[in-house]
Amino acid sequence: MITLYGFGPAWGLPDPSPFVTKAATLLHMSGLPFRLENGYLKRAPKGKLPYIDDDGVLVPDSTLIRMHLEVRHGIDFDAGLTRAERGTAWAVDKLLEDHLYWILVDQRWLDDANFAAGPAQFFDFVPAPLRPLARRVARGMVRRRLRAHGMGLYSPPERLALAEHAFDAVAGILGDRPYLMGEQPCGADATMLGFIGGALAARFASPTRDAAEARPTLVAYRDRMMARYFPEIRQPG
Repeated sequence: MITLYGFGPAWGLPDPSPFVTKAATLLHMSGLPFRLENGYLKRAPKGKLPYIDDDGVLVPDSTLIRMHLEVRHGIDFDAGLTRAERGTAWAVDKLLEDHLYWILVDQRWLDDANFAAGPAQFFDFVPAPLRPLARRVARGMVRRRLRAHGMGLYSPPERLALAEHAFDAVAGILGDRPYLMGEQPCGADATMLGFIGGALAARFASPTRDAAEARPTLVAYRDRMMARYFPEIRQPG
């Protein structure tokens, strides 16, 4: 049986990490038996979660996990799609992972109220006297990574404009279909759930969440995907 290592359900999400949610959704889509375990960054092959243990084969990174499932288990997550549709789905996947992700990181980690409501809890295991320092150091690292990526160089209004363009692009491709490319989910739908669900997380107040909520098709999409793959997690409202 495959074991998926992540952080565990939190904040009304299958996992705080949209990448772990993506991997869990892909495994649900695959029909392969799997189990979820809490992982530890120090044990992870690339120092990040998620990773899977597939009968002794360790595979890190949600995209590499998808590729592994496709090759080793013969699964085509984009079955039935044309070449152009596969390309569109992949472009959406990377728009969310390499662009929207950093906007969500900024709003969760660098906004004081959101940090206290969420990521600060990651450091509860640290002895109380050292906890403020650990949190301050971690937030400094996140700030530097955001600047190195480039997203940290934008002003808040500029980041919001970029998020709105991303939401409009995804909503435009989705249209009135139940899933990104049609009547059945494809591989990019796993990514969509991770990142659109993350943007809509009620735990975090932000203009980005407001922008996502202002697009009803995205809210309905999140609800539909959650009901299909994670019915045990109830959504607020």
